[in-house]
Amino acid sequence: MIKKIDHIGIAVRDIENSISFYKKVLNGLLIDRYISESAGVESEVAIMEVNGDRIELLSPTNNTTSPIARFIKQKGKGVHHIAYRVDDLDQALEELKNIGIRTLEGTLRINKHGRRLVYLNPADTEGTIIEYCDYPKEKLV
Repeated sequence: MIKKIDHIGIAVRDIENSISFYKKVLNGLLIDRYISESAGVESEVAIMEVNGDRIELLSPTNNTTSPIARFIKQKGKGVHHIAYRVDDLDQALEELKNIGIRTLEGTLRINKHGRRLVYLNPADTEGTIIEYCDYPKEKLV
């Protein structure tokens, strides 16, 4: 199965300053900005495009329950995850299961853009948070 980097998630403390940096320094374009208060997400998301590549700036909206807040508290701000786009998330999950790679329970969901996603268990990825995602209405080329 083809896997292609879809985006990189960056945990930030100050989303306004981060957006400004990406615009001024990297000539980035703000594609979308929204707040997700779903359980296990609780974050403000700013999607930036830099020369065709996507970056998701992630800022916690709840410092008690947001996984981004926990990440910043434990590891500091910076790269939170790398997302890989796959043709078919269901098939990719079956392949992962067959080779003993676990996903983080409760992370399988669909975001506001129709992207289905799940996070792999960092215990099985040498500590890197990896997201697998697909776009059911689009096929990976």
